[in-house]
Order: sequence, then C-alpha cells, then structure tokens
Amino acid sequence: MTIFTLDKVRKTFTNGELKEDILKGINLSLKSGELTALVGASGSGKSTLLTIAAGLQPASNGQVLFDGQNLTAMNSEQVRKIRATQFGFVFQFSHLVPFLTVEEQLILMLDVAESTLSKNEQKREVNRILKLVEMEHRKDAYPASLSGGEKQRVAIARAIIHKPKVLFADEPTASLDSKRSKDVMALIREITKTLNITTLMVTHDEEMLSYADHVIKMSDGMVLQNGN
Repeated sequence: MTIFTLDKVRKTFTNGELKEDILKGINLSLKSGELTALVGASGSGKSTLLTIAAGLQPASNGQVLFDGQNLTAMNSEQVRKIRATQFGFVFQFSHLVPFLTVEEQLILMLDVAESTLSKNEQKREVNRILKLVEMEHRKDAYPASLSGGEKQRVAIARAIIHKPKVLFADEPTASLDSKRSKDVMALIREITKTLNITTLMVTHDEEMLSYADHVIKMSDGMVLQNGN
C-alpha cells in the first residue's frame, strides 16, 4: 500500500538575487513494508529530499502526501505532531543522551510521542523492542559503554519504539566499519519487513544497496533512475 507520495516537489534556495534549484520536480511513491534507498553524489539533493519528506523543512512547490494527509498544507505544529508520533529517525551518529540508560532513552521517546501507555506497559514495550534489536541485555547501560554498532541498534530501537509508520535513515552506517554496517542494514531491513514500516534511507555506500527493495539514483536535483 502506498503511504507516501511526493508530487512535483521542488526546493529553491535564494541568496540575494541568486536562486539555486536544489530539487527540480521530484515524483516519488513509497509503500509499506519496503526499504527505498536514495543514492547520488554530494549535492545531488538526496538529503534535501529526505528532510522535506520528513517534514523537517518545507518544499518550495509541490505536495508531500502522507497516509491521506497533505503535509504541505499543514501548519508547523500539525507537522511536528505527525513527526513525533508517526515518523522515526536514524542518523549517521546515534545522538543518544549521554546521561540516560538504554532503557531510559526509549522511555523518553515514548514521552515525546505522547504515549498513553502506563509506566509498566512502557517497560514491557521497551523490553520487547530491545529484544528485537538484540540489546535487551544492555538496557541498564549508558551510551559511553556501548560500541558504535550497539549505539546504532539502540538508536534504531528508539526510532521504532512508538510504532511509527515511516522510518527515515540518513547515512545510518557511515560511522561504522563494514561488518557493523552490514549488521545494522540487515536489522533495518528486518524491521521494515517485520513491522511493515516504510523506510526511506540516504546512503553513499553502494554495498548497502543490496538490502533495499528500491534504489533511487539522483543527480543535480533530479531522479536519474527509479527502480528495483
């Protein structure tokens, strides 16, 4: 089922009299349970496309449609609400809160997403998600004691603890070695399928493309190739 559609999305930055077109009329559809990878050289527009889809910045023209709703027509508070409750985010670095344990990181995300679960229910859900990412044995650990791969697993758990419909991943393996990169990508793919999440990922690493259902190649703000 198509859950996300970008229709003729453009992004233009203005600096005085100079205008630069970063995105030049992008059309894109994303389905539940599928992992789509955006690839291209630096400056191709892939990260800009991801941030517009995620509601982190507005498009200059065009529409962003999510689950039957037009994000382009919403005010900033409405978009923030969807971002907090329906979207999950994984970045190049885990950005874990240094003074919170693994368990507390996930409970904080539930609070941000305005979860209605009781404290006991939250703890049970945290245990379930940490088991899914094979980190339940580290729930009382602080970030400083975790390896890079472990931190990304916790970041993924935090991104999905509130059961989002869409997962946005921006260079999620860029700070990891080859083995940990493959482990993290296998986990992201498994979660996409198991939880029926729509995943949109930006990557420079072509070795990671084998984990994707669809690969979209971008150049100069345009889609060069959109395929399997």
